[in-house]
Amino acid sequence: MTDPQVAVFMLGLFIFLIMLGFPIAFTLMGMAVGFGYYAYFDGTRMWRAYDRAVEEGAGFFNQVDAYIGAFLNNRIFDLFVNQTYSVMANDVLTAVPLFLFMGYIVERANIVARLFSTLNIAARNLPGSMAVAALITCALFATATGIVGAVVTLMGLLAFPAMLKARYNTSFAAGVICAGGCLGILIPPSIMLIVYAATSGVSIVRLYAGALFPGFLLASLYVMYVLIRAWMQPQLAPKPSKEEVGEVSAGRLFVMLLTSFFPLAVLILAVLGAILFGLATPSEAAAIGALGGLVLAAAYGALTWDRLRESVYLTVKTSAMVCWLFVGSWTFASVFSYLGGEHVISDFVVGLQLSAITFLILAQIIIFLLGWPLEWSEIIIIFVPIFLPLLAHFEIDPLFFGILIALNLQTSFLTPPMAMAAYYLKGISPPHVQLVDIFKGIAPYLVMIVFSMFILYVFPQLAFWLPQQIYGR
Repeated sequence: MTDPQVAVFMLGLFIFLIMLGFPIAFTLMGMAVGFGYYAYFDGTRMWRAYDRAVEEGAGFFNQVDAYIGAFLNNRIFDLFVNQTYSVMANDVLTAVPLFLFMGYIVERANIVARLFSTLNIAARNLPGSMAVAALITCALFATATGIVGAVVTLMGLLAFPAMLKARYNTSFAAGVICAGGCLGILIPPSIMLIVYAATSGVSIVRLYAGALFPGFLLASLYVMYVLIRAWMQPQLAPKPSKEEVGEVSAGRLFVMLLTSFFPLAVLILAVLGAILFGLATPSEAAAIGALGGLVLAAAYGALTWDRLRESVYLTVKTSAMVCWLFVGSWTFASVFSYLGGEHVISDFVVGLQLSAITFLILAQIIIFLLGWPLEWSEIIIIFVPIFLPLLAHFEIDPLFFGILIALNLQTSFLTPPMAMAAYYLKGISPPHVQLVDIFKGIAPYLVMIVFSMFILYVFPQLAFWLPQQIYGR
């Protein structure tokens, strides 16, 4: 086999192994070291070391030791160590554990329960008021955490039972929770965009600026859908009676918003504004956010030692997963490229003579299908780098490509049969709620995601206008 054929075999074997359920990070690292040893193997060096030991009159065991030492002296081990150091010292990735900590501490501070209760009262005169409140709460909480499982689970415990008790249609309520919980993948300060920036080399501040309008567009489509559907079919989301909502004066409502909505909103806007306007680097802003999360938890009387310890533990656990995925992926990609695999894929795609839009559609379909068995982090770190070298050929801006992916990856949590958001919700739902009911509720949101991707392609200035206004071309 030629080296490029070995590279293609390496990629195919990796996909086969992860489909069997092997741990992805360790599979990447193991295959990178194994195939890397073959790629960087230098047999003559071993014999030279052995001959040198013989010429120096070394004993048999010393000769064997010299041979084994030369055998183990392979550049793949140096590459692996260097890639590990590069990941751990990456300034962009430093923001990941800090944003994660902010999200975990906010999740455990009982802020979300207050927020949902207040927004539910504030939206009481709208059709589907409880669903609208749940969507806004999901969007805000997902933006603060960026952790889909945490948002869907917590909102499934808070808002989903409340909607069912208010006689909401099961599928309608389930779709709101699942779709709203995924918005944090796109709306800044998104952890997914940080990981994409580290993978692609695109400026994270430009990515954040570019993702704002598409993120608000998608969230607005969700809210409009809920309002229109609840208005047209009021039996799906019955309007609450005055007894159920209770009488709340405007002054009392303002105080409730002041103590629930505004603190979290101000924290998010402060972090995002510091990044977008160059007042702080993403890592510095994330540190501010983490400190702000601690202050909020303390202000609400929810900062206990157990909650702090649990938040730190979950932060370390998730950060380690992301970092080791990067180490494995970058080492794997280096070996794959050294063997010529990157050129094989590039030459094959270029040889198809695709147009830019055809390439975009093909790439998004592949990413959509990868979303069934894989998490977004694995798709971004492992497979997106395969597409990145082709963007220049098709004259596609990596920033635009990244935002399209951020939109697309929400489907990875929402598309049956591996819709993880549905499984998160099912895990904490009452026994009578069936998976098929949740899938039915999710379907309209999948259509809206595809529609928003179409709008972004037709009007790319949705992604480019704000970065150009703030930072220039």
